[in-house]
Amino acid sequence: MPSRSQRSALYKSHPELILNLGSCLAVLAIVAIVSYLVLRERINVEQSASRAASNIVQLIESDIQRNVELYDLSLRSLIWAVQQPDLKSLSPTLRQKILFNQAFAMPVRGDLLWLDAQGNVLADSTSVPPRQANFADSKVFQAHRQNADLGMVISPPFKARLGDLDWCISFSRRISAANGEFAGVAAGALRLSYFTDLFKRLDIGSDSSINLMNTDGVLLARQSNIAEDALIGANFADRPNFKRLMADGNGSFAGYSGRTGKARLYTFARVADLPLIVVVARSSDEVFESWRRTALLVSCATGVLCIGILWLTLLLGRELRRRQSAEQDLAELAATDSLTGLANRRQLDQVLRREWSRAQRNHRPLAVLMVDVDHFKAFNERHGHQGGDEALRKVAAAIARSIRRPADLAARYGGEEFLVVLPETERHGAQVLAERIRRSVEALPPFGDDTQPVTVSIGIGCYTPDAQHDLATLLGSADDALYSAKRNGRNRVETAD
Repeated sequence: MPSRSQRSALYKSHPELILNLGSCLAVLAIVAIVSYLVLRERINVEQSASRAASNIVQLIESDIQRNVELYDLSLRSLIWAVQQPDLKSLSPTLRQKILFNQAFAMPVRGDLLWLDAQGNVLADSTSVPPRQANFADSKVFQAHRQNADLGMVISPPFKARLGDLDWCISFSRRISAANGEFAGVAAGALRLSYFTDLFKRLDIGSDSSINLMNTDGVLLARQSNIAEDALIGANFADRPNFKRLMADGNGSFAGYSGRTGKARLYTFARVADLPLIVVVARSSDEVFESWRRTALLVSCATGVLCIGILWLTLLLGRELRRRQSAEQDLAELAATDSLTGLANRRQLDQVLRREWSRAQRNHRPLAVLMVDVDHFKAFNERHGHQGGDEALRKVAAAIARSIRRPADLAARYGGEEFLVVLPETERHGAQVLAERIRRSVEALPPFGDDTQPVTVSIGIGCYTPDAQHDLATLLGSADDALYSAKRNGRNRVETAD
């Protein structure tokens, strides 16, 4: 992990990068937090819808169970009355009251029948003279006749043979004689429209439905705003959703309708130990409609916020670039000689100390060139100070052109003197570069009608890793070499011993 000083240096060197990275992280954090909150809200909406549907399922389950218990009680009462020996001696009206519970046998639910061993109607809850019909061919009747241990049987939906009961299901029990032989069936019909009316009183949405099915997959009752009466009696046993209902027993899950392909939230429960299942299928579009509006609003607001942050980051980055450019320009001005454009004395001192320390640390050579313009005072007297300044600028340009390595530095040392720092350069390389500078200055065009060219004398000081001297000694040796070049005739290169 970088230290505080390293982090500070990184920020100073790359402020725009740090700013952009921070803004991107902030935007990502905002998007992540908002996405988490939106998804959590979706889960809460789904859980609320499941709880509401579960309450509806429990309400319907309780009502169905109560009706089944009432039917079972009436059937047991009918069987008890049939088995009384004095029943046949009673008047038809009194026998009707004893056989059937008038408070329960209401037309809204259906009728109760007493069938003899041949399937004929012996007593009818809706009429003192029983209506005539024979049910010997029904599967439920035959099942009771063949098996004495069925208990109460709930039939698949059927169209009623008597009256206008339309779609019904029946609850039936076997009537056995004293010796155990089959003596008939006590049966009660329940209109499926009873459940439809019950379901209609529950508001579950325009594209949702409430369904009552048996464990064989047969649809018994359905409430939906879409006309689907033809589905009553349809078998869904092979559908994946029904298989999951049977496997789980009760609960909820999200799935797709096998008929329409639309997303649904199914909540279901089995009615006690009866072969009946209540299913509430809520439309996912309706459940999440409000959540989608909220999510869209929050997403748009978050998008605007993130775009605003990024836009402000770009503006601030542009200002940082301008500031950095201005600071760099100021730093260059502070480190540059205003007359020659070369490095000034301040920058020269910094580079000299740095390269000297590096040469000692890495055991590498270091060379310096002391360059002085020959007869500069006489040149100033002939051309004035403006001409002298122009000559210094041209000499500086010639020196700068001669330096080709990025690590080399040419600086104005003072007056008409220049200093060139050559890291990792031995004596021979320094001599080659010094001679190149000398020739470059000598090749400058003459100033006006002056017949004397501008020349320079160069002294070379070299440091080798095995030498035992300091930076001042190195500069002194270069200065001695320079004065040796002047004594020996100027416009030449001399190297310190």
